[in-house]
Amino acid sequence: MIRIAIDAMGGDFGPEPIVKGTLEALKEKSFQPILVGKKDEILSLLPKGYKDKILIVEADDVIDMGDAATDALKRKESSIYKAIELVREGQADGVVSAGHSGATMSLATLRLGRLKHVLRPALVTSMPTKSGKRSILMDAGANVDCKAEHLFQFGIMGYYYAQDMFKLSDPRVGLLANGEEDSKGNEVTKEAFKMLEGQKGFIGNVEGNNIFDGSCDVIVCDGFIGNLVLKASEGVASTISFFIKQYIRKSPIAITGALLMRKVFKLLKKEIDYAEIGGAPLIGIKGCAIVSHGKSNPKAIKNAIFQAIRYVNTGVNEHIENRLEELKK
Repeated sequence: MIRIAIDAMGGDFGPEPIVKGTLEALKEKSFQPILVGKKDEILSLLPKGYKDKILIVEADDVIDMGDAATDALKRKESSIYKAIELVREGQADGVVSAGHSGATMSLATLRLGRLKHVLRPALVTSMPTKSGKRSILMDAGANVDCKAEHLFQFGIMGYYYAQDMFKLSDPRVGLLANGEEDSKGNEVTKEAFKMLEGQKGFIGNVEGNNIFDGSCDVIVCDGFIGNLVLKASEGVASTISFFIKQYIRKSPIAITGALLMRKVFKLLKKEIDYAEIGGAPLIGIKGCAIVSHGKSNPKAIKNAIFQAIRYVNTGVNEHIENRLEELKK
């Protein structure tokens, strides 16, 4: 049975949505949850029928959002440190945290270690597209400054992640640049382009609009650009939703139309709701770590747990290591 360590104290709203999300996940899938945090608080949120189904590991310290990521390495009694240690010691197969993302990524990288030949792990997020499928954006914020070889490896890792997690036979990998021509991009992306040429699935440079039009499955960039794209996209989606609601309220005809289009709006919300995804995997580390949004609700936690279970089951780490080993020969 897959064992998932869950940082019960991470997140903006304390343990309640995390415990609820874990319970919802248990109702749908068979796995062994290990909640890490303040035992008394966790137990108070568990129904009697579930207390025997969930393991609890006591951790009386919590890394707050205002703390430095490097502090997590010293605070061995924190919930996120102990959750990651469970993976390191082989007592859990993966970890899910909606807590301090920097602390989670730092601990996962340093305590679990990188896969063989991986220079830097990358954070992966998925974006909605016109095709109805989702595209993969990496790095989404783990590495602000990258060299060409890092982007090259992101392309390799993204290819196998898309193949295993999204069941794509030959994922299309594009390098994010300011134009499709080979000559576009900065010095780093131009060098990365030359390294990626000829690799499985590589289709060349792609532009920002290709993230959403379904023409590319994996979009490669550094974490600085990736995080800007992610936050800007969230902002655009939120702003459009705000304007739609505002305009509907101002018109009786629009209100009638909105009532008729409730199903459409529900489907639209599902496409842009981060809770539907659950979290962003940190690819390139030994084991599995899912970094969830600080504002995660129970649904987001449930889906983050499902994502961790899928990641462990697919064997994506082994496929990445095998390909990088081939490239070294």
